[in-house]
Amino acid sequence: MPPSLHPRSLIDRFGAVGSLICAVHCAVLPLLIAALPSLGVAAWLGDGFEQGFVVFATLLGLFSVIWGYRRHGAIRALGLLLLGLAALWSGVMYAPLHHALVPHAIAMTFGGTLVGLAHIANLRLNHGHVHDATCVH
Repeated sequence: MPPSLHPRSLIDRFGAVGSLICAVHCAVLPLLIAALPSLGVAAWLGDGFEQGFVVFATLLGLFSVIWGYRRHGAIRALGLLLLGLAALWSGVMYAPLHHALVPHAIAMTFGGTLVGLAHIANLRLNHGHVHDATCVH
């Protein structure tokens, strides 16, 4: 199986794209907040959706990056992931941050970007090659 079609690679690609879309969503949403009632999507983009997305990002990120870490042994992807998840969970669970529009958007954008970068780092570290006793370089 080509490295780009390996399940590990597909999971990281999916996680990176999803996290970066989340970061864009969190950056743009404050600009569109006045339009949400007229668009009829306020309930879809409410707190439950946001919390569900953070839970999903946490589970996917931990599964993917820990699976990658067991293969490549580099800590940088895990470090990016944990910082990103800390920002996301703070933005969702810490009430003063959650209810402040601009700081919340900044925390969520920062967290989503870090989670996306963690997936990208993990993907690069898992490029189909393991440095072990059979490595020639």
